Amino acid sequence: MMRDKLSQALKDAMKAKDTRRLSTVRLIQTAIKDRDIANRGTGKDAASDDEILQILQKMVKQREESAKIYEDAGRAELAAQEREEIVIVKDFMPEQLSDEQVAGIVASVIAETGAASIKDMGKVMAVLRERYAGQMDFGKASGTIKAQLG
Repeated sequence: MMRDKLSQALKDAMKAKDTRRLSTVRLIQTAIKDRDIANRGTGKDAASDDEILQILQKMVKQREESAKIYEDAGRAELAAQEREEIVIVKDFMPEQLSDEQVAGIVASVIAETGAASIKDMGKVMAVLRERYAGQMDFGKASGTIKAQLG
């Protein structure tokens, strides 16, 4: 389970005195706790592994955006720090699918759902999110869906 993996990573980082990894794992755990609290407020259960993967994806995306902003501002050391955190966060995510794999999966999901036009994009996206959370960039996948349906 994701939570167990994160707790173990926290302990290992403490023992190794790896401050970057330690602070990043703490950030991940805080984001998960925030989601748990939000879920509790709406009567839902604690964040599932799929929700945790979505949180991790969001964290990677935020850090990629920050790194670009830092680079554009000439702050290479801060950009490097963001990239180190990206590597650490990605350690807890399943392997990312290649563009070719995503195209094949999209084609099979389109066939499976009987999607015929852009109007059916939501159906296809719902299946992809359910089955491949944390394994693909859904922004890119939506472009692939549009290309295949359009």
